[in-house]
Amino acid sequence: MNSRKWVGLFLKTLLIGAVTGLITSFFVKTDSYANILNPIDFMELTGLIIFFVGLGLVFSVISQTGFFAYLFINQFGLGLFRTFWPTVQVLLIAFVVFDLVYFPYNASNGEVPIYLYLLMAAGILGYGWVIAKLKARATNQRAFIPALFLMVVMTAIEWVPGLRTSGSDYAWLMIIPLLACNTYQLLVLHKITNSSKERTENNRKTPAGSQKA
Repeated sequence: MNSRKWVGLFLKTLLIGAVTGLITSFFVKTDSYANILNPIDFMELTGLIIFFVGLGLVFSVISQTGFFAYLFINQFGLGLFRTFWPTVQVLLIAFVVFDLVYFPYNASNGEVPIYLYLLMAAGILGYGWVIAKLKARATNQRAFIPALFLMVVMTAIEWVPGLRTSGSDYAWLMIIPLLACNTYQLLVLHKITNSSKERTENNRKTPAGSQKA
């Protein structure tokens, strides 16, 4: 991937994070908007919008950092575990799904029903499964497990700061942009890398003297 493609991916992912962060805030922080809109205060409203857009940008950067870490981890795992790497990834996915239920439930001291954490973990796993299926259909079946690993394991790791905050508002404000950004990066990566490879191959096949001025 050349620098122009990387910058384009970076900026588009930032935009997705900003937009999804702002949209999520409309549902999660309804009371904050209601206090400003009744009566309406344009300065306060602008400040609130900038704040949530900024949060979305921060979450987008976290997502992109995790995504490039995932690319490194995937290559490292292939070199270390070779044919056992898919099995290792499946075990890690199962471990993280279990952790998404066990640790938050223990931290709540039983105040939050366990079925809510079960639904949360199942929702992330189900969404990741759908995106991984789309990735495998667009590329090849071997991409399914790595894609599911990104959508579940890496997203959960990126989400840790949101899970540690008191209350669920910022956990929701964080997870939606993370999922959106990870989804976009995962589904667009092969298109970017394939176009770059095709351009390189065409340049090699085309003699320099035959190129048009």
